[in-house]
Formats: sequence, structure tokens, C-alpha cells
Amino acid sequence: MSSRLQGKVALVFGAGSSGPGWGNGKAAAALFAQEGASVVAVDIDRGAVEETRAALIERGHDCDVFQADVTRSDDVLAAVRFTQAKHGGRIDVLHNNVGVTIMGNPVDLSEADWQRSLDLNLTSAFLTTKHVLPVMTEQRSGSIINISSLASVQVNKMPYFGYYAAKSGLNHFTRALAVNYAPYGIRANALLPGVMDTPLIYKQIAGNFASVDEMIAARNAASPMGRMGDAWDVAYAALFLASDESRYITGTVIPIDGGKSCAGR
Repeated sequence: MSSRLQGKVALVFGAGSSGPGWGNGKAAAALFAQEGASVVAVDIDRGAVEETRAALIERGHDCDVFQADVTRSDDVLAAVRFTQAKHGGRIDVLHNNVGVTIMGNPVDLSEADWQRSLDLNLTSAFLTTKHVLPVMTEQRSGSIINISSLASVQVNKMPYFGYYAAKSGLNHFTRALAVNYAPYGIRANALLPGVMDTPLIYKQIAGNFASVDEMIAARNAASPMGRMGDAWDVAYAALFLASDESRYITGTVIPIDGGKSCAGR
């Protein structure tokens, strides 16, 4: 342990994995704790976030857990207040990991599912920053890390039009945060995972292929590296942005994609 986040308080939304293994939020919570941060792990699924805590304990660390729906302002505010009460009023790192793909093109996608896509993938980040920014502004420091997607800048074969739109909006929302809150010592950056091997794809993507094996082969082939990345690739990038090593980096959208964005495929 190098203690890159020693003394920092990290609030991680979407910290429960959607299935067995390591999702992006779960891995980030584990890595932040490993590097010395006091972590509050939040998820709508209490069981999933308790599994995250159990995984951290197995690795010799711990975290606080909180159940909240990121599309509900009162839930998010309660999570922020819980974090402040537990950790002396501070929040140094806000990690927004919630992301859901709802399939459908503009004709087939219901208006309710369109709105749900926007709420989960974009409004959630608005609500968390809405309630965390006053804390960071008062302490005049903080790092906001938004997990976007390569789909925010590159169209693939998946028909998730609401996801495309929401994640693209999240990128510019991040840039606007960076510019407007830089005078307060607050940084905001977004990470754009490409083809990643996480529990989410087996729940939300696999149904678009004839088999899981076909999905895995197609996603591996989509990367110039010939393989998918995983949650730890995203988490280590988040660790850098959470740490003081990135103190002069703000307003960036960083692909974590094995070169896929450069290859244009």
C-alpha cells in the first residue's frame, strides 16, 4: 500500500457490482481504501454494496455502506450527510459510477425508458454534484470523477440511444464543472471505458448476441489489443484522478479502451 489517498474521504456511488466479480465501482472502492482513503460505498442494492464491503474486508480494508437511489435527490443528500457525519464533514473524492444500458432506437424505445436512461446516466451525476459541491466549495478542494463511456464519443453496434445521449451529456457536464469550479480548487474529469469485461455486460449486453461466447469474441476483437479491459483498468485511472498526482488535470475525458477510440471501430 502506497497511501496515495491517505487522509482523503471518498464517496463512491454505484459501488455494488451487478453480478459476481468486480464492477468498476466496486474495484474503485477497493482501490481507494487500499490507498488509504476512508470510503463510503453507496448503491441502490443493499446486498450488492454489502458484498463490496465484504470483499474489501477480505483484502484487509473496510468501508462504510449506504443504500440510496441516485435518481432521488433526497436519497443522495442523505448519503452526503451520512458521509459528513462519519468523516468530519469532509468529502474529498466524488466517484460517479452509475451507468445502465437500456436498448432501443428512437422508434422502439419508450418515452419512459428514454427518460430512465437520462435519469440513471446523467441526472444521477447532476444530483450527486448538486449535494457534494457545497461541501467541496467550502473546503476549497475536491476531485469529481464521472464514469462515462466510449459510447459517448463513438457509435457502436448497440442500439442504446438513450445511453449514447446521456453519456455524451455527462462529458460536457464534466467540462462545465471543471471550468466553473476550478477557482474553488475542485477538479472534474471523466473516464470513458471501452469494451470492458465486467459483470454488467453479462446482464445488459449479452442478450444482443447469439451466445455469451460470441459476445466475448466480438468484444475482444473490437479492441486493437485483442482483449477486453476490466474494472481494475478503470479503477487505477480513477485512483490517479482522485490523488494529488493529478492536481493540475481537470476537464478531461480519458478513454480507457485499449486504443479502440483511435482505431475507429
